[in-house]
Amino acid sequence: MQEYDLCCVGHITLDKVVTPNQTMYMPGGTSFYCSHAIRHLNDIKYSLVASLAATEMAVVDDLRNKGVEVDVILSRKSLYFENIYGENQDDRTQRVLAQADPFASKDMKTISAKVFLLGALTANDFSLDFVRDLSRKGLIAIDSQGYLRRVEGENVFATDWQNKLEFLQYVHFLKVNEMELESLTRESDVRIAAHKLYEWGVKEVVITLGSLGSIIYDGFDFYPIPAYIPNEVVDATGCGDTYMTGYLYKRALGADFTEAGKFGAAMATIKIEGMGPFHGSVADIEDRMLNAETHIPSF
Repeated sequence: MQEYDLCCVGHITLDKVVTPNQTMYMPGGTSFYCSHAIRHLNDIKYSLVASLAATEMAVVDDLRNKGVEVDVILSRKSLYFENIYGENQDDRTQRVLAQADPFASKDMKTISAKVFLLGALTANDFSLDFVRDLSRKGLIAIDSQGYLRRVEGENVFATDWQNKLEFLQYVHFLKVNEMELESLTRESDVRIAAHKLYEWGVKEVVITLGSLGSIIYDGFDFYPIPAYIPNEVVDATGCGDTYMTGYLYKRALGADFTEAGKFGAAMATIKIEGMGPFHGSVADIEDRMLNAETHIPSF
């Protein structure tokens, strides 16, 4: 049995990113952005369990050449997203041009980790049985966005998380943005909504507010995390994944909520200044935390 500090599980996607200035084609998904971000960090044992079609194996080869341990689950198709951004990078229109096979518990038999980051991109990626089975082996971290996506044809619609009360009792870390928080809880007050998620079983609620910062709730206190204002906004795709990677990395090393949140926020800011995944260093992150202009969230 292989054991890691952090294991990311998810589809490596094909991404078409359309901005007002250009159109780019690139790999994507939580598994891709997390793996490229964490390979620049130190003192953590990390593994990726990735699903993709055989035609995209060059992405895996590149990660392995860069020192990332990758287990591959071949899918009939790779998940294919089209992301269209306007002038405001907090706004995105999305389509799914192809869907991949869901994960199964048997895919994880040989891997154990302290924390499993499940990169849910659609509601079908990880079943309740999968999450429950994996929670017996380590703490579960999930970004809610995938469970709030209903895919019909190529179109993506907002939906409620089916069986959310059954799922969330197995989730230790949950990342939501402000809209997802209200959608899940039917509460517009951040404090009331976060407490409701905690009552449903989530131990650490990570609420991202885009360019306004983020908030972490542990069932007792709220920790406001500043947004570090970027020098320029180039590509917002993968920023949430990068934030969560930094947060879980620092938590795995024993950092408190505030330190971990700031580290993740600084990583996301560096990532948004360039196309593709995070390419900075720990020194770059620490410098950004010390010297960048900030915006403190109010709630």
